[in-house]
Amino acid sequence: MLALCLSVTPLRSQSMSGNLTHFPEQSGEALYKTICQGCHMSDAKGATGAGSYPALANNAKLGNAGYPLLVVIRGQKAMPPFGGSLSDTQIAAVVNYVRSHFGNDYLQDVTVEDVKAAR
Repeated sequence: MLALCLSVTPLRSQSMSGNLTHFPEQSGEALYKTICQGCHMSDAKGATGAGSYPALANNAKLGNAGYPLLVVIRGQKAMPPFGGSLSDTQIAAVVNYVRSHFGNDYLQDVTVEDVKAAR
């Protein structure tokens, strides 16, 4: 996983659906803190240094729920794909968390069915 900012070693655990996942966290907040904040920062304002990591705070691109959903699943630029590391439930949780925190107020939730359709 090139350009991954994580300082944690992912754990392998069995998800509720029986799929093997790499991260045991289930809530959007816990997933954000474990996976995302290493690059996007705890306040989601992004960072510039060894790379450029966009702000998720007050981000109009998150208004279209399909955008962050596909970015989490497939990756984009320096961000690696997490579609093979997270269950459908985990992906929906972290996308919904980012879309409803950090100054974002996009209340329409991404569902597990939306994740399955995007895969």
